[in-house]
Amino acid sequence: MTPTPTPGPRCAVPPSPPDHAHPTHHGHRTEHDMLGDVDVPADAYYGAHTARALANFPLTGETLADRPHMIRALAAVKCAAARANAEVGALDGTRASAIADACAEIRDGALRDQFVVDLIQGGAGTSTNMNANEVIANRALELLGRSRGEYAVLHPLDHVDLGQSTNDVHPTALKLALDAHLAELLAALAVPPRAASSSSTPSGRSSTGV
Repeated sequence: MTPTPTPGPRCAVPPSPPDHAHPTHHGHRTEHDMLGDVDVPADAYYGAHTARALANFPLTGETLADRPHMIRALAAVKCAAARANAEVGALDGTRASAIADACAEIRDGALRDQFVVDLIQGGAGTSTNMNANEVIANRALELLGRSRGEYAVLHPLDHVDLGQSTNDVHPTALKLALDAHLAELLAALAVPPRAASSSSTPSGRSSTGV
């Protein structure tokens, strides 16, 4: 059963059960999911699901790291969910604050290289959602004074993804990312009045004759 943090400073989280430790050796740590144990690079912020996605979907060579607007959008969705879950009492304030702080760092550009899943994958975005959940969870754990992989304290699914589904996270993040892209496109298409007038002849026809 997931322990509940006691009131007090943000880092006042009860110790993990002794048998929940994730040993780190030979440059990797061992994580566990429903399919069994998975070796993850010791310095990675992603976890077991992302590691499996890397093995299963090496399709295009383009990754989430190549789409910073999407990464920031995912972090915005996760931050909003953490705050909403805290407001309704589904998530304690300690975990919610750590998740929100981790999301703020990611929105500012941190940990971009940890979003490693291929842009094309099976599961309609499940691996994208889980990559975000795992990176946010492990950074939040560090903010709580914990080690990456101590999911008994803060879990990618039980806490970061609480009350969510890939079917709502992914399309919402896509829309936010598209909005940011469109803002940049519109700014790039905006032509200063002086430049526009200099491109036309006195007859009103453009210099190209069109």
